[in-house]
Amino acid sequence: MRYRLLGPTGLYVSEICLGTMTFGNQGFWSVMGGLGQMDVNQIVKTSFDQGVNFIDTANVYSFGESESLLGQAIKDTGIPRDQLIVATKSTGPMNETPNGRGQSRHHIFNEVDASLKRLQLDHIDLYQFHGFDPLTPLEESLSALNDLVRMGKIRYIGLCNMTAWHMMKALAISKEKNYASVISSQSHYTIAGRDIEREIFPLLNDQKLGLLVWSPLAGGFLSGKFKNNSPLPENSRRNDFDFPPIHRERAYACIEAMEPIAKNHGVSVARVALAWLLSKQEVTSVIIGAKRIDQLNDNLLASELKLSQEELSCLNEVSTLPIEYPGWMYDMQGKYRATPPVK
Repeated sequence: MRYRLLGPTGLYVSEICLGTMTFGNQGFWSVMGGLGQMDVNQIVKTSFDQGVNFIDTANVYSFGESESLLGQAIKDTGIPRDQLIVATKSTGPMNETPNGRGQSRHHIFNEVDASLKRLQLDHIDLYQFHGFDPLTPLEESLSALNDLVRMGKIRYIGLCNMTAWHMMKALAISKEKNYASVISSQSHYTIAGRDIEREIFPLLNDQKLGLLVWSPLAGGFLSGKFKNNSPLPENSRRNDFDFPPIHRERAYACIEAMEPIAKNHGVSVARVALAWLLSKQEVTSVIIGAKRIDQLNDNLLASELKLSQEELSCLNEVSTLPIEYPGWMYDMQGKYRATPPVK
């Protein structure tokens, strides 16, 4: 397992992060995995033993049960707290009361305390907004997080699923107010869905933010089980929850390009898809979720798979997004300054 610095910090996290959406069996979240305590303990311990020091959860996963199972697993397995980086999130609905969701100071403070109780921890290493709240001013939300950092309840701040301009606005507010600043973005990114390369990648590089990748296998679509012109596998969660959205034609083209590469290395298509992500310098950590130990072990081994430059070029070409304005104008005009003048 390799470790990478998390954004502009001195904190090292494993380049593979254990996701916990499969933990718990509440509501529609049960289709993600529905794992109970014994399975959760095994997955957490196996991941840690193979070098994973980074675990990501959220208050909304199984409406708190995922956090509770994770907290108990850390206790049951005896994993040293100081060797784990635990991330969680809030924003989504936790109840049907008027203030049971969003990013108000009221909701954030309540949810941080609730997460700490469920996790059985005295602090959260990385606390993230799970999305965009169109009602609460960013100043209020960032002020609340800053106070929680000062109180020692959280140590670092991250954002999820936000646009580049919104992240830049958060950074600007924090700088102006001298608040603890955002250090990372958790975004959807796969070889079959490279949308964030257009606007978010330039922001990450310019502001030196970390990138945590969620659903790197596009909701299981890049697992190798899906074939063009064939029905969806019966055991696929996409039969019940067809998410995240993907461009299917491009995704199938990516799968067909990965299959011979996987065969050449003697590995799964899923492992090739993860290795492609890990080849990107912008990526800090890839969040994997597993329902079974064999899935977990296969995904963890992606950290050891090195794709050749020829293989990467092939995969980059088949998955390339069409250039949209103003991207093609940037490319054209950038050539004027790409090389130094010659006398």
